[in-house]
Amino acid sequence: MHVFIDSDVVISSLLSSTGAAYFLLNQSQIKPIISPVSLKELTIVTKRMSIASQKLELLVKERFEVFNITGELKEIRQEYADYVTDINDAHIVVGAHSAKVKYLISYNLKHFKTDNIKGELDILLLTPALFLQYLRSQ
Repeated sequence: MHVFIDSDVVISSLLSSTGAAYFLLNQSQIKPIISPVSLKELTIVTKRMSIASQKLELLVKERFEVFNITGELKEIRQEYADYVTDINDAHIVVGAHSAKVKYLISYNLKHFKTDNIKGELDILLLTPALFLQYLRSQ
């Protein structure tokens, strides 16, 4: 099952090996997806937070699919503005939509217009813990 992952979940998994984000990203039944924009963002954040870049590189290489999105960020922000409260997260929604996933995982639920994303794009926005509960119920 392909699942689009927001950068905050990846960073959380790198910081703690006991949290929901870490556990989720190590589930064999999911294939986590990020975009090149997210990867660039992750590289900047890991550097700023003094997280070893090798940890991120290894995680992405072993677990993630990097799904390319098309269009300039300025255009993406305009086209997907109705799905976010933080315009800088528009690339997350376009990545999930372009990758045709059913689930978008983030801790920053307040940055997204959940009803619009579900109603118009048919993507559920969940935290890592809620998604883990869903997986266990299957």
